[in-house]
Amino acid sequence: MAHIEFDSVEVTYKTGLRALKGVSLTIPRGQFVVVVGLSGAGKSTLIRTVNNLVVPSAGTVTVDGKDVTRARGGNLRTIRSDIGMIFQTFNLVKRTSVLRNVLSGRLGDVPAWRGVLGAFPHSDLALAHDCLNRVGIPEKAFVRADALSGGQQQRVGIARALAQKPSVMLADEPVASLDPPTSHAVMTDLKRIAREDGITTIVNLHFIDMARDYADRIIGMRDGLVVFDGTPEESTDAVFEEIYGRPIDKEKDIRGG
Repeated sequence: MAHIEFDSVEVTYKTGLRALKGVSLTIPRGQFVVVVGLSGAGKSTLIRTVNNLVVPSAGTVTVDGKDVTRARGGNLRTIRSDIGMIFQTFNLVKRTSVLRNVLSGRLGDVPAWRGVLGAFPHSDLALAHDCLNRVGIPEKAFVRADALSGGQQQRVGIARALAQKPSVMLADEPVASLDPPTSHAVMTDLKRIAREDGITTIVNLHFIDMARDYADRIIGMRDGLVVFDGTPEESTDAVFEEIYGRPIDKEKDIRGG
């Protein structure tokens, strides 16, 4: 488990866009947090400061007391090896096997030559198979990634992140391109694994019903600011209308089942 602290975090891009405006948050160990907001609200920027894919212009982000903001080189690689990342577009190597994609989650913990040659130790191979079993697709290990459905590819993405043995998991719109039943299945897997392993998890979502169904805590962002921070029970329709700055659109804002 890891404790995450955002202290007055600002991000201004080269275009002049202020994506984050003095965000301060504390995320306790093991909490499952869903960040909601419209496109451009700052959700993706926020979670990418946790692994330094986006470097804050001001303020600090710490993970278990380690300052991610100023980490460089080997120190940054060490911090990142403990932070799993799940992407909207899956980010798989499509022309290689599912197992090889999952094993890429071990690259931060093995010598470079092993990664190049695919000569992973037996313990890593066993771990990768176990990760696939935990997301329900053990039979897909030797199938090419591009032969899978979208939901299966996202499960591979979760398994790859899980293979890192992370204390933090970041998921950037992980179900945006999936149909409703598959979206719920993926979120159920993600929540279950986070609970079983005590992983501190931050998930960006747009859909109101899914945020309420899966979050321990909902953070609402609008125009680079945190405008809501509370429980699913506190996140009324009026709260979401304030976060989104408009009435709820059932076609766009509700995923359904």
